[in-house]
Order: sequence, then C-alpha cells, then structure tokens
Amino acid sequence: MRIVIVSDIHANAEALQVLPEEYDELWILGDLVNYGPSPKEAIEFARAKASLIVRGNHDHAIAFDEDPRCSARFRTMAEATGRFTSSVLSDEHKQFLRGLPTHTEREIDGIRFFLCHALPSNPLYEYCLPDADRWVEEVHGLAADALLTGHTHLPLHRQIGSKLIVNPGSLGQPKHGHPEACYAVWEDGAVRLMSAPYEVDATIRKIHGLALAPEIQEDLCTVLRYGGFPA
Repeated sequence: MRIVIVSDIHANAEALQVLPEEYDELWILGDLVNYGPSPKEAIEFARAKASLIVRGNHDHAIAFDEDPRCSARFRTMAEATGRFTSSVLSDEHKQFLRGLPTHTEREIDGIRFFLCHALPSNPLYEYCLPDADRWVEEVHGLAADALLTGHTHLPLHRQIGSKLIVNPGSLGQPKHGHPEACYAVWEDGAVRLMSAPYEVDATIRKIHGLALAPEIQEDLCTVLRYGGFPA
C-alpha cells in the first residue's frame, strides 16, 4: 500500500505537479485554498484524486465566511486572498469545503491513522511547532498509532512512545526555508518526508496577475521564493 500524504496546498496548481503519479491512495490534511492563485484547480484536483480530505482553517474560512485566525505576519495576506478566493469559487465549491470533516480515521494493514489539520484537541487552529512538548499531551490517549497533521507548513517526523506524528509540510506554501513543495509517502509500514522543486515562477506570475495590492503580491511571492520570510 502506497499512500501519498499532502497538506496545505493553498491553491498552488504548479506544486501539485510534483506529486507521484503512482499511488494507492491520496490523503489531504486540509487547506486546499487561499494564499495561492488557483483555488478552483486545487479543489477539483482534490475531488478527483483524494480518498481522504480533512478541512483546514482556510477551507473553513472560505466555506463559512469566517476569520482563518492566521498569525499576525500573514493576516493581511489571508484577508486579501480570501476575498479573491471567495469571489472565484462557486457555491458548489464552497459547499464541498463545508462538507469536509475536521478529522477522520483510517486503518491500513493494522495501523490506525488519525488525520486532522492542526491538533486532535483543536483540529482547525492550534499551532504546535515540531519540538513542542504539547505533542506528548496530544497523543496521550489517542486511539491511533499515527497522527497525521499539517497547518504549520513545517515537516515533522517524530516518535513519542508508541505514537508516530507526521506533518508532511506544505505542498503549496512551504515555510521551512526552502521553496520545494513538501509531501510524505507511506509505504510498507514506513513514512518518508519528501520534497521536490516545482515551477515557482509560474505561480508567481499568476499572483502578479491578481487584483491585489502590490505589497500583498510581494509578500506572497517572497514566501514562495524563499520558503518563508527571510530572517
């Protein structure tokens, strides 16, 4: 069984092109939309390809016209691109986002997986950095062998007792200091964190074609070019 695990696509159609073509299932850990220029393409890809999808905070924000509760540095970008995203998605697209679960579970070959966007205790919003002690609390009592999560845009592979925690990182807006699209592959009982270059400049050209303030465009493009804001 080969499972491709993806999170935080953020409407980046070019990043989707790095994913393997051969797999048994595709699981998506939320945030199909916002920040990027191609929300319709991201949703249509997910609808056609994914076996499991959970709702992220940006999916929730667009679906229900709510605040995605971003960090201060990204709030203005989220608000501006949220207006764009909402304007180009159909009612059907938004209904699809509304229908996504905030978490789900699956058992494969005797291994129990718990999927959510952020944390089991707060599946939409809570940030938990890779080395945080909070993970011990989150997996304690969790009736699963592996917790799959996204939201931070930071890849994570961490074992706590018998529990495995995996964050594939962000496919469409990585923030770990490199512009490569990130994902994970679960195969034969083991997981590998993966990354691959994609046509960043093509996504940037699309962003420059959006009706956004120049400073918003520049911030979005900086994050894509450098995998976050340079220190």
